[in-house]
Amino acid sequence: MFKASAPRSEETRRQILDTALRLFRDRGFEQTTMRDVAGEAGISLGAAYYYFVSKEAIVGDYYDYVQEEHLTRARAGFARARDLRDRLRVAFHTKIDILEKDQILLRALFRYGGDPRHTLSWFGPATRRQRELSIAVFDEAIGDERLPADVREAAPVLLWTLHMGILLYFLYDATPGQQRTRRLIDGAVGFVHDVKRFVSVPLLRPVRRRMIAILRDAELLPASPRPSG
Repeated sequence: MFKASAPRSEETRRQILDTALRLFRDRGFEQTTMRDVAGEAGISLGAAYYYFVSKEAIVGDYYDYVQEEHLTRARAGFARARDLRDRLRVAFHTKIDILEKDQILLRALFRYGGDPRHTLSWFGPATRRQRELSIAVFDEAIGDERLPADVREAAPVLLWTLHMGILLYFLYDATPGQQRTRRLIDGAVGFVHDVKRFVSVPLLRPVRRRMIAILRDAELLPASPRPSG
C-alpha cells in the first residue's frame, strides 16, 4: 500500500502499518495483538510500541491513509469528469475502490462507530480531521456548480452523510465487486443530480432554511455569524 521512498524510521513505521493491516484482515482486529504485529514485522515489541502506542493508533493511521488517498484519487477523476454527475460518481466510487478489500476489517471496527468517546469512532472528536478530509472531497466535487448559497454550504455535508450510509450498505454487500453498492451509488447520484434542478425554487426556501437550521443545531455546519454592531 505504502511504497513511497522514506527515511529508515518512516519505512519501519510503514512496515508495521502494512503488517498490522494484513493481520487485521486475515485474523481479525480483536484477535491480533501488538506482539503478533511486532513478530510478523520482524521487530521488537518495544519498537512496535515506539511507533504506535496501540492497535487503535495503527487504525488511526489507516483512516488517515484512506481519506488522503480518497482525496488524491478523486481529484484525478474530477480532472477528467465532464459534469457534476460524473464528479459525484467519481467521489463515491473511488472510496469503494480503496475499501473494497477491507470489508472484514471495517465490520470489526464498526462496533466502535457508535461510541463518540472511542478514538476509532467515525463521529468522535478523534476522527474530526478524517471527516473534514472526506467532506472536502464532496466540496470539490460540487466545485463551482451554480446553487443557492445556503444549499452550497450544506451540500458537502449532506453528500458526506449519504456516503456514510452507502458505506454501511457496502460493509454487508457480498456481491462480486460490490456490484449492488455500485448500482446504489449510480442510482443515488442520479437522484441527487435530478434534485439539484429544484433546489432553487423560491417555494422551497423555507424548507431549505429548516434543513440548514437542523444541520447547525447538530453542529454539522458552523453557527451563523452574528451581525456586527
